[in-house]
Amino acid sequence: MEKEKVVVDASVITKWFLEEEYSDKVLKLRDYIGGSFQIVVPALLEYEVLNALRYSRVYSHEELKNIGLALNKYGFDTHELEGELKAKTIALALEHNITIYDASYVALAETLNTRLYTADNELVENFPE
Repeated sequence: MEKEKVVVDASVITKWFLEEEYSDKVLKLRDYIGGSFQIVVPALLEYEVLNALRYSRVYSHEELKNIGLALNKYGFDTHELEGELKAKTIALALEHNITIYDASYVALAETLNTRLYTADNELVENFPE
């Protein structure tokens, strides 16, 4: 039986590696989702996560390389920005005055008719449902 798909954005996955507000909750979510759902992400996710961790100045070069390898092991279902997803991403970004990056997560969740998990308060304010 195929697992249900959910979209998880970089704000959540970054908290898997940094102790911040809500980190304890996203770790519980990670463990729950990882066993029960397929995590779906736009292709830019790993760039965003590694960039956020780089600028956090918490991790060394070697540790960042290891985190990069660890991200591969989560088995994310990765979607390139093309076709319908690209068109929807652009439309959402312009309509809600948000970044293309943020809009790509929302568009992916809408395209797959599934939930989006985020810890990005600004994104939540733009999409309160």
